[in-house]
Amino acid sequence: MNIVILDAATLNNTDLSVLNKINAKIMTQIEFYETTSKTQIFERCHNADIIITNKVHLAHHDLAQLPKLKLICIAATGTNNINLISAKKLGIAVTNVAGYSTASVVQHTFTLLLTLMNSSHKYIQDCQNGVWQKSSMFCSLKHSMNEVQNKTLAIIGYGDLGKGVADIAQAFGMHVLICERKGSQPREGRTDFNSALTQADIISIHCPLTAETHNLISDTELNLMKPSAVLINTARGGIVDEKALVNALESKTIQAAATDVLTKEPADDDNPLIRYSGNNLIITPHIAWASKESINRLVNEISLNIKAFYNDENRNRVE
Repeated sequence: MNIVILDAATLNNTDLSVLNKINAKIMTQIEFYETTSKTQIFERCHNADIIITNKVHLAHHDLAQLPKLKLICIAATGTNNINLISAKKLGIAVTNVAGYSTASVVQHTFTLLLTLMNSSHKYIQDCQNGVWQKSSMFCSLKHSMNEVQNKTLAIIGYGDLGKGVADIAQAFGMHVLICERKGSQPREGRTDFNSALTQADIISIHCPLTAETHNLISDTELNLMKPSAVLINTARGGIVDEKALVNALESKTIQAAATDVLTKEPADDDNPLIRYSGNNLIITPHIAWASKESINRLVNEISLNIKAFYNDENRNRVE
């Protein structure tokens, strides 16, 4: 069987030898491509039995041209880059991997949060610019620092990621509110969405991007937040209205924000958040999921998905 990896660059030079150890009866050849454009899909995949892809889009037109294809392994949790309806009609199995990046995303969430709360990014910049060196005393206290202990954290999205963030938050001595879905009556243990936003010192987003959550945080929601509130988004771009967030940061409606995700990735130069120059915003380039350990788990799970498929086992099947 021939395996083709379309965007190996997303695996960040991780050791892929585990894929080479797949039973020889399953795999006869494996081809790696760092990136793949739309026009290169047929050329690279026409003999493929298995495709591994993270973000390369496989539409009906692409799948219909690949009669040998038996299995698509998504090197991620999200499945929106695959036409699942067409895959089902064409008899192509699709698998994904869930849960591999929880520790990495939780860690990055707190990296962003603690950086903002400690003003670490500002102090690092000051040291690089010689501000500390010119201080009249042993330290430089130019920027405020705030503890997270006893702060109230509202979590939007309470799957594995939200629960992981809640566990760490409680270890820090924070008060945790679990947001109910917007417009829904709160279930036991959850807090009304708007009420949670008004109470929170910190809001952390961990829900998927759906029609329901698109622009979930916009002008109305930002205006409910405390002027001292901090907003963290390590979920998906599009959940937060980017123009509204810039307006809130500029007007000091909220204190600060950090995001690892944007509506379009890689970012456009004209994205409102990219163009914003205030020091109360941190942007990272969609890296929360990508610790070395996380990607190792991902690759290992893909190999297990392939083995399971050829043993007629239903493992991580989404189609």
